[in-house]
Amino acid sequence: MSITVGYGRKRVYVIILILSCFFLLESCNSGQQKGSGIKLFSSSGFVDKDAFSSQLQSVFKKWDTSNHKDQSIADYMMHMYQQNQYKPVWVTNDGVRDAAATFLKELEDVRWDGLDPEHYHLSGLKKMQAQLHDDKHPDINTVITFDTSLTISYLNVARDLLMGAVNPKKADTLWFQKNDTSWDGPHALLSLGSDDKYVSLNDYRSLIPLYKMFRDEYKRYDSLQKNEQLISLIDRIQGIKRITHPDSASRNIITDVIKAEMPWASSEPNDSVSEFAQMVMTYQDYMNIKVSGRLDSFTIARLSAQPAQFATSLKANMERLRWMPREMGNTYIWVDVPLMELFFKREGNLVMHMRVVVGKVSRQTPSLSADMANIIINPSWGVPPTILKKDVLPGLAKSKKYLHKKGLVAYDHSGHEIDASEITATNYKRFVYKQAPGDENALGYVKFNLPNPWDIYLHDTPHRDDFVRRNRFLSSGCIRVQQPQEMALYILSDFEKMKFDQGKLDSMIQTHKSRWEVLKTKIPVHITYLTAFEDTTGNHVRFVRDIYNRDSVLISMLN
Repeated sequence: MSITVGYGRKRVYVIILILSCFFLLESCNSGQQKGSGIKLFSSSGFVDKDAFSSQLQSVFKKWDTSNHKDQSIADYMMHMYQQNQYKPVWVTNDGVRDAAATFLKELEDVRWDGLDPEHYHLSGLKKMQAQLHDDKHPDINTVITFDTSLTISYLNVARDLLMGAVNPKKADTLWFQKNDTSWDGPHALLSLGSDDKYVSLNDYRSLIPLYKMFRDEYKRYDSLQKNEQLISLIDRIQGIKRITHPDSASRNIITDVIKAEMPWASSEPNDSVSEFAQMVMTYQDYMNIKVSGRLDSFTIARLSAQPAQFATSLKANMERLRWMPREMGNTYIWVDVPLMELFFKREGNLVMHMRVVVGKVSRQTPSLSADMANIIINPSWGVPPTILKKDVLPGLAKSKKYLHKKGLVAYDHSGHEIDASEITATNYKRFVYKQAPGDENALGYVKFNLPNPWDIYLHDTPHRDDFVRRNRFLSSGCIRVQQPQEMALYILSDFEKMKFDQGKLDSMIQTHKSRWEVLKTKIPVHITYLTAFEDTTGNHVRFVRDIYNRDSVLISMLN
């Protein structure tokens, strides 16, 4: 059965409230129901499974779920109990299963995933567990409330760990990454009810190595928030006035803060760069600040940020990773848009790393996954609709020579060339606009095609100077890569096993004729918006500027 899970918790909590009130009312009226055939107390052992089943079934009959467009966690809960013949999952005739205590302990630990355990009623569940622990013959309705509440809590937190707690489309309209994981929460609980096999919450966490790195770092920043000495030093940084030539006391404060936040940072004696400047440069690099070794206002502002701010960033980015496929495999290309860098991993090892240019704020690069299907040497460029409307049409309005200056040619749908004088603001959509291969082609000499509905791809560029810039959000949405020829040669020779070297590539480029190389090995390419990312060692986290200002909405929704 295929079921879509709703993100809202309101209906789940209403179900819990109704269950609690119903069972409370049943308990109060227990003396009036002795002839009903339902045993409100277990006659032998901890719980009477037949009484449990009969009572729970009578409650579920009161809800009609046939008109629901999306199945909620409460619906999952009801379907699961139906498949289990309405028998208990977390309790047996001998008492509460050990799995209940295991689950509640694991539920405490989801705080390191940036999730609040109280969203899943941890305190209330622990209180019920304690009450049942002291009662050898509990009221059957109390047992049902405990069992169903544990089930709803487990399904909720497992789903949130697996798929994300927030609907990605409500937090980021340009997020098109898909979590393709199968949801098997109800099946896991059926295994618990029948075979006493508990499926750990860890089985629902992302297997992307970056997720564990974020989780560990979140723990570390949580402890830093409690470090009173560090907090005092951070507060004192705000009062440093001489940022150009800080005195020794100020340098010591700043060094201590950097070492606390980045214990791996180190410096060595150097005739040209002081040890203090080296520490500052390391900090600037990991905080995505212009690396200068000097205490500019941006560096002071970042040093003044409390650990809670970085913990919040990690919380948001763990949620984004939960929106992605649970695992990415051993070989893939990963472009992180805010970091403006590309990581090419093969068998888990970083084989290429380079800078990229991403979409400007007005034409933001979306987050998506697609397989690289082919590489084009000497690509032609067809002007996409957005650029046509925002750039080409205004350019033609200013001068009919615009197309010629840009190396563009307009064609009708029969392939006949159209003179620029025939193009107007009312008919420009009737034509296609292309730029022939060459030195000034907007895509450069190499294009990496990733078939996707948004027409986003990786490509070379004639504007090579852009890669030395710190702010590289300059494109119209596609990704310009710093080392396109090197990446093309690596893929074609090492993956495709073709006889391809730089000399052969140069000869092809000089012809100015397009050549398509279809790839037998489809390399997954992931383009994401993460404001924290790993460094090139894969051991440490870098914090990145939120260039599109997307964090605040997500953090607000998570809170």
